Order: sequence, then structure tokens, then C-alpha cells
Amino acid sequence: MKMNGADAILRSLEAEGVEVMFGIPGGAIMPTYDAMARGTTVRHVLARHEQGAGHMAQGYARASGKVGVAIATSGPGATNLVTPIADAWVDSTPLVCITGQVRTTLIGTDAFQECDIVGITMPVVKHSWLVLDVNEIPAVMKAAFHVARTGRCGPVLVDVPRDIQEAELDFSYPETVDLPGWRPPHKVHPLQIRNAADRIARAEKPVLYVGGGTINGDACDAVRELAEVGGLPVITTLMGKGAFPETHPLFFGWPGMHGTKWSNIAMNTCDVLVAVGSRFDDRVTGKLSAFAPGATVVHLDIDPAEISKLRDADIPVVGPLKLAVAELATAVAAHRDAGIPAPEAWVHRLEELRAEFPLRYGSGGDWLKPQKVMETLQELTAGEDVIFTTGVGQHQMWAMQYLLTERPRNFITSGGLGTMGYGIPAAVGAKAARPEATVICVDGDGCFQMTAQELVTAVLDDLPIIVVLVNNGFLGMVTQWQDMFFDGRRSHVGLGAEVPDYVKLAEAYGGVGILVQTEAEVEPALRAALALGRTVVIDCRVDPSEHCFPMIPAGAAAIDMVEYADPAEATP
Repeated sequence: MKMNGADAILRSLEAEGVEVMFGIPGGAIMPTYDAMARGTTVRHVLARHEQGAGHMAQGYARASGKVGVAIATSGPGATNLVTPIADAWVDSTPLVCITGQVRTTLIGTDAFQECDIVGITMPVVKHSWLVLDVNEIPAVMKAAFHVARTGRCGPVLVDVPRDIQEAELDFSYPETVDLPGWRPPHKVHPLQIRNAADRIARAEKPVLYVGGGTINGDACDAVRELAEVGGLPVITTLMGKGAFPETHPLFFGWPGMHGTKWSNIAMNTCDVLVAVGSRFDDRVTGKLSAFAPGATVVHLDIDPAEISKLRDADIPVVGPLKLAVAELATAVAAHRDAGIPAPEAWVHRLEELRAEFPLRYGSGGDWLKPQKVMETLQELTAGEDVIFTTGVGQHQMWAMQYLLTERPRNFITSGGLGTMGYGIPAAVGAKAARPEATVICVDGDGCFQMTAQELVTAVLDDLPIIVVLVNNGFLGMVTQWQDMFFDGRRSHVGLGAEVPDYVKLAEAYGGVGILVQTEAEVEPALRAALALGRTVVIDCRVDPSEHCFPMIPAGAAAIDMVEYADPAEATP
């Protein structure tokens, strides 16, 4: 079938089953946008900034389990995608980014809007292609989707010069892909499964430490089976939130810097730590040399590079997590059937710790407390199909602590890169992926102002989202660190809670704005937003002095966790 390279890109997307892509046109990608005008089954969502398009593609991928697609022009269009690409790299989000490039005759001449986007993104992609022959487009596109979605998921980049998009080829989409250098594991070593099962079954104080790889690997059901047949307490990371139902009796919270105290005690006093799709990052472990000092580590991961990268694995298990965890659950169940008892005393002890160290916050007086906003939001959405996205900062941690998530792919946030501005565009992408779900972005006033323009995309593309704005008038997390570790010197963190007027801003973008200043106003505002079916921004004016606790100071051990102290009880 004769066509040009631009049409071949679209036919390739269609062949991969892509339903939605996110982007902005520009000079070097113009032929591909012209091909869209001629017709495609792929819906295009027009972002207002390429960073927004990239985060939308991430939100789409995280909510759907499919590969997200972002498209941009050359030069600044491509460089604006770098942050979403880096974010997708750290958080293992499958992403195919397609960028236009200057004509092949101009490459290397510093032509208008030329930049080496392949070179720029090389450290943060699984692979990248600069297409210099139009006949390579079908095979490159096939390979791009294959690499993005297989093994440890992640972003890839396809850079296509304008003249290659305009050139003709005989199009035929390949049925298979042959990449000799890409051979992700497809099975699990049975001896390692037996060793792991034996050690887990005989543990007196085991913990399942579940990360985001569990969701990417479609291993959530298998993790639940393993926990239940083994009687094993489960702790999930921020990226693993939702991998295990958070109202389940075996769920024991989240670890790390702003995790709960009982979770960190469990992680650091266990005798067997079973890491599933987790990478022992510093926000979880704190001081690595003091982390879980007496534990035997069983580490399951699809990526062999993660095994013993930070913490030595006593029993490594490499392979697809869905298969590995299912086999491990079967093996542990056999031990239980043979009479080896579940660790009931340990689970009971963790229940006692949870009761002893609850999340708490003080009376706000005339101020609305952010935790109260989260508690009310949780109450009103419990049991519903609600996808939460967040920005990054204090509000993100309060959302983690108070918004209980029952199923995978319903809590979407930026973890490893900590990208402010992630929440709103990710929510738009999630709504495009699952239009039947209610999508709520919990955002901070600092994050909101980085990508607020994407509210227009939500309105005009009929992708309604609700933004619950935790507005304290400051860059909250930076302020907290300055207060705690820099002798209270607040340097350039004041944003002003009343400027801009977020209600008017929401209305200017075509949405609905609601101002909330008191505790009594929270529930009516949330109920109204949930009933409207429109894009809504709820400006919650919260206590600017409130800090997020518990907290493990950076570089400290989990035993050094700082708990919440009511200001009325604090020593002057």
C-alpha cells in the first residue's frame, strides 16, 4: 500500500491498537498532523504545552495499562517532552514519544528548531530511534511499542525528520519484532522459588514490600493470593499504592519518609523482607545501612539490574512478576498445608502498633486543616470508581495517607522524579483512558500554577476532572524543610493564597470554581463538584503552618522518625 511516512506513522499507531494520543503540532511534525486531518481512528487530544501532553500520556498509560503516546515538533517542542520522559523512566511508565525533526539535509547545521533530541534523552529512555529511511518506519514503530511495554516498562523516543514524513513507501506492518539485544526474562528459576517459599513460610516476622512494578507487571491478584495464603502483612510504596486493597486486614500502610510509624517499624524489625517490584529507593529506606538490619531479603523483579543494586538480595528471583508471585504463592501455600503456621502473633503485634501510632492532626482553630479535606474526600468517594492523581509535595503525602485505594491504577502520581505540575495533565490523560471513572486531582497551589493551562484541554476535549486544591499560599514541602532544617529561614517560598483568584481562573478556563475556607464548607463543595460532571476547581484555603507528619529526615534512619506534635503541646 503506497503512502507517505506521516500516514505510515498513523497506520502503525492504529495497528498497535492506540486509541488516544496527546500532542501539539509544529513545523517539523506538520506532515503527520496533515495526515491526521486526512483521517485516522486515533483520537488526538490537543494539549496546551508539550510537558502537559507528556504527562497526559503518562496518566493515560497508568490508568489503562496501555502504552501512552505523546507527539511534538522539533526543538523546543521536543525538549518540553524531556521532563515527562524522565518521569516515565524513573517510574517505569510505558510511553512512546514521537517527535518531528528538521529535514535530513539540515541535520547538524543548527537549523531553525533543530536539536539532538535523541542525544538529549539518551540517559532517560529505554531506546530511541532517529529514522533516516522512510521504509524503516513500520519496523521502528513496531519495535518502539514492543520495547516500551515489555520487560520493565518505560519510555522510548522515535524522531522522524520532516522529509522522511513526506517520502513515500510501500507500507506493510510487521507481525513480529526481532530485536537481538532485547530479551527480557520470560520465566522464573524454580530453585529460587523453592528457596524463597521455604524462607518466607518459616519466617516469624515477614513483610511483603510491594512496589509499582507489581502494578506494571499485572501481579496484584497474585500478591493478594500470596499474602492471604501465607498470612503475610503487606506494605506498599507510593508507586505501589492500590496494588493491594488498603482496607484489607493484612494491609499495613506505606513505608518511608512520610509513611506511617507502624509501617516503618514493621519494615525495620522484620526477619524476612519480600520485595516485589520495589527498588529500595532512598525515600523508602532512609539511611540504607540502617534499613531492615536483621532481615533476610527476598527480591522479586523483572529487571535484573535492580537486584542487589542498593540492598543485597539473599534470595533473588528474576522474572515476570505475575508468574513469579503466583508460583511463590503456590509454594508458600504448600508449606502452610504441611503444617507450618502463619505468623499470627506478628500480625497481631502490627495491629497493636497501628492502634498505638495513628495518623493524627490538631485542631485548626479558624483554619481548615488539609488532612480534614482528605478525610472528607475519602468518605465521599469510598467504594466508587475514582482515580486520584496528585502533584508533588505535602498534598501528595496527605493524599497517600488518607485516600484509601482499593484497586490498582486508581492512584497516579509522580514518584521517583517528583515532578511538580504532574497532577492536572495526568488527570486529563486518566480521564481519556477511563471516561466512565471520576477523576480527581489533589493538587497544591505551587503545582497547580505550573500546568493549570491544561484545564482548557479538560474543558474543550470533554474530559472533565475535579481539582481539589490544597492551597496554603506556600511551596509547602520546601517551607517545611526550611522550618525544620534551615532554622526557619523561609527563602522565596511565599506564593500568596489569594493571588491568583483560583475560582475566577477556573471560570476563565471554562470550568467551575468553588472557594472553601471552613471545615463546614468542605463536604458541600465536594458533593457539588462530584454531581456536576464538569471540570471543577475547589480552592481549599488551608492552614499555612501545617506540616506533613510523620517524617523521617533525609538521610536519617527510620527509628529517627518525627511524629506530629500539636502546636499547643509543643515546647516554646
